[in-house]
Amino acid sequence: MINFGKENIMNENKKKTIAILQSNYIPWKGYFDIIGLSDEFIFYDSCQYTKNDWRNRNLIKTSMGNLWLTIPVVNNSIISSNQKINETKVLNSHWRRKHWLTLNTYYAKSPYFKEYKPLFEDLYLNDNECYLSKINYKFIKLICDILGIKTKLSFDTDFTLSEGKTQRLVDLVKQSQGTEYLSGPAAKNYINAKEFEKANIKLTYISYDGYMEYSQLFPPFCHNVSIVDLIFNCGKDSVKYMKFYKKK
Repeated sequence: MINFGKENIMNENKKKTIAILQSNYIPWKGYFDIIGLSDEFIFYDSCQYTKNDWRNRNLIKTSMGNLWLTIPVVNNSIISSNQKINETKVLNSHWRRKHWLTLNTYYAKSPYFKEYKPLFEDLYLNDNECYLSKINYKFIKLICDILGIKTKLSFDTDFTLSEGKTQRLVDLVKQSQGTEYLSGPAAKNYINAKEFEKANIKLTYISYDGYMEYSQLFPPFCHNVSIVDLIFNCGKDSVKYMKFYKKK
């Protein structure tokens, strides 16, 4: 009986960090740092889809400067005010070959493109998923595997969703048995910190300062591009340029 009591106390005191973000298309390294620094990452895709955002596009480096890779979605010009990310469908599959050919064009000469080419090529050309949220998830999962990130990936639809912008986040953390919520810095503009304090949940904001530069094919250096740029240029050493690796 005494042993059971000690075990329960240990379980109750166990720390668990939760992060909650909308899915993005082949996100930048900061997105993966949030995943890597968390114990569980929840895709918050039951919220409204926003146009001209990171949900369906991202940047890569090219000889002509930064270039947007954009997934066309159905009715992108007349998205209804209540259309959710996880309800948004892609317009067609033509973007897959176009994006893959573009990546080939600008990264074929990068040091590690050949090593990771089969993985990305298979996902781009042999997958038939038509929902944006699931497409984003598949790319994010692949990249997590490449980076050795073992964080549990969940969806907000796996939980009971409450009303209120901050309260919903608090409730998701509580349902995940989390003790800490890790957020991106931009969320400071809308998060009510007192609601986390009332729930006895630690609120932490990641800093994107201090990233080291690595060798990119097309100068000048830019941090805010898709993480595929880092992977194709640095291979297994990619994690050495990220924050989650340094805190292991």
